[in-house]
Amino acid sequence: MRLRPFLLAVIAPWVVVAQERDASSTRGVVVSTSGIASDVGAAILAKGGNAIDAAVATGFALAVTHPSAGNIGGGGFMVVRFSDGRATTIDYREKAPLRSTKTMYLGADGKIDRSLTAAGWLAPGVPGTVRGFALAHKKYGKLPWADVVQPAVDLATNGFAMSKGFAESVNGFVRRSGSRFPSTLEAYGKPGGGDWVEGDTIRLRDLGKALGAIAQNPESFYTGWIADSLDRQMRANGGIITKRDLAAYRAVERAPVRGTFMGHEVISMPPPSSGGTVVIQTLNMLEALGLERFSGANDPALVHLRLEVAKRVYRDRARWMGDPDFVKVPVARMTSKAYAKELAGGIDTAKSTSSVALGKGLITVPVGESDETTHYSVVDAWGNAVSNTYTLEGGYGSGVVVRGAGFILNNEMGDFNKKPGETNLTGDIGTPPNLIAPGKRMLSSMSPVIIAKDGQLRLVTGSPGGRTIPNTTLSVVLGAIAFGMNARAAVDLPRLHHQWLPDAASLEPGVAGDDVLAKLRERGHTVRVGGRQGDAHSILYDAATKTAFGAADLRTPDSKASAPKP
Repeated sequence: MRLRPFLLAVIAPWVVVAQERDASSTRGVVVSTSGIASDVGAAILAKGGNAIDAAVATGFALAVTHPSAGNIGGGGFMVVRFSDGRATTIDYREKAPLRSTKTMYLGADGKIDRSLTAAGWLAPGVPGTVRGFALAHKKYGKLPWADVVQPAVDLATNGFAMSKGFAESVNGFVRRSGSRFPSTLEAYGKPGGGDWVEGDTIRLRDLGKALGAIAQNPESFYTGWIADSLDRQMRANGGIITKRDLAAYRAVERAPVRGTFMGHEVISMPPPSSGGTVVIQTLNMLEALGLERFSGANDPALVHLRLEVAKRVYRDRARWMGDPDFVKVPVARMTSKAYAKELAGGIDTAKSTSSVALGKGLITVPVGESDETTHYSVVDAWGNAVSNTYTLEGGYGSGVVVRGAGFILNNEMGDFNKKPGETNLTGDIGTPPNLIAPGKRMLSSMSPVIIAKDGQLRLVTGSPGGRTIPNTTLSVVLGAIAFGMNARAAVDLPRLHHQWLPDAASLEPGVAGDDVLAKLRERGHTVRVGGRQGDAHSILYDAATKTAFGAADLRTPDSKASAPKP
């Protein structure tokens, strides 16, 4: 297929001179939202570590340098592709505590009490990051465990200089949560009071102590002094995570979900992440609709079809997807070419279909996941690749810092369907597959993706952004694979989103000029333009030269693509 190169109709506000955000190397590349963390991962590659070593080191470093989403108190998903073509995934998504109930977040009036999942001790699921990283490293890492954790220990203990954006972020966190949770103020408040400013050195000594224990033995988080401390503080503050929950938690290695697109292999995360299935189902439908007919990514007819496809795919997400250990998810059907063709056949190319009409039997009353997740991509000198997305859910999770251990707890329980049987036009979903149950993993939209062609690595990508994640990831995939863009252009490409409910599309600046917006509205779409969507740190790989080209997303100020130094 030959498609003309995409030209931005409107220059997006985040597109600036990007040389410091790009890196290319035959020795590997690490791309993340924190330049410090990317440098940590690249240093591990320079020491002879592989992509899994670098991914674990980067993840622990992000727990220090990007605490709004980087974590040891949350969870996520890792997709690994080896240089010989094998692939696997590590599911370290959080779980509901054993004392959880289906209606634990409903008030006396029967309505969802969002304050209970927004912050505080009742909001967290059982953290999975430490066991997830330990599982990945034990099976596939190369360097000693302590070597890949120690850089994060040093960062937390010795401190690092704060950027302007990081200082502002931490100040906001302390203002929001410090008065409610004294341990948060102790950990992140500026010694002596006042606001942090650019250039200040922040030291997180309690977090360094916990990371030091984890460097010696990751089980200290689940059965050692860290677990004991968390159990005591939960009981003292009305939380329900116990030592039993922590000891029982297991990360799981799962077979990836796979698909094809334009002669490429698509490898991504299976349930309990919905992201991989959503991405593959969407690509299948776009193929069935004849993507090769369109001259560019901002063709109004293609934008219309992408929005219509998204409505149907996200409806299926709500209908069927949840933790596969609790519900049967029809992944094979959802990712089949035949089903995609069937769904695509119902799309009207001239007008929008109402989400209410598409949701017949699911919407029960008339008339979001948070975006504070983070993604990073890694490729090593041998062509092994890791795509990792993990989260605390909301920015800084529950707002609670565990005293003496220094880490922030997630508020991931909000990703469950919280009111059984109620799915409404504002976006609340009450379908059975993702209802709360003890020991169950909450549904996610995280979409770590790896693309290969002819048995060779081609693209590593993913993003934060709640339910926007699959659509952000799709934008990068379409840019690189369908439109032949380089890594920088594919990451800079403006993005769009629709999630079935509410029935409205959001477009970043640059997706559509006034003429395109007019045509979309003529077709019946409700469209909002503005803001930014996601943070897709990505790597394109040239198998012929064995060169990785990393592009950090310019939508965040401290991101960086780092290559190993000689």
